[in-house]
Amino acid sequence: MSIFLVLLVLMIIGAIIAVETTHLLSSIVCVGAVGFLLSIAFLFLGAPDIAITQLVVEILCLVVLIRATISRDLTTVSGDREFFGMVVTIALVLVAAVAGILVFAAFPPFGEPVMARVPGAPAATYLARGLEQTGAANIVASVILDFRGYDTLGEATVLFVSILGAVTILRRAARKRPEETDTEKTPHE
Repeated sequence: MSIFLVLLVLMIIGAIIAVETTHLLSSIVCVGAVGFLLSIAFLFLGAPDIAITQLVVEILCLVVLIRATISRDLTTVSGDREFFGMVVTIALVLVAAVAGILVFAAFPPFGEPVMARVPGAPAATYLARGLEQTGAANIVASVILDFRGYDTLGEATVLFVSILGAVTILRRAARKRPEETDTEKTPHE
């Protein structure tokens, strides 16, 4: 439970930095870190399907946000870097690496089934009574379509909408010519 609290504190810190920073790209990186930490928290809460969905949606949103930021915010990096900034960056990377090692050390050993650690896990019910309750010989299909049908429908809807939004935004930005202004319309529109 202490690792979950560390993840929660890191998410709060990342959210505060994302809100308070004046650089758009730094804000987007912090939002991405919060989303990644949230997907790890979902893993600890025993919801790997939600974690995967969160990760996919987060990656798509980051691609769209970075694309929009790079086209709007032209920041250049000079060759002169401050020594203090570099030290802080290296320290934060080391802290993140140690935190990642601690998080992954808390996972169960490879090959150990989770349902053996938790006696009332739904997976034990699915395996014990899946065939008689659903009639499906394929237990994975019965879990996805019978036991958790609405959950699967919701996840598929979220993934479809996020991919559709990313394609729409990226396609519109790719069709604009550099010499066009925002007020002019292309002949295709």
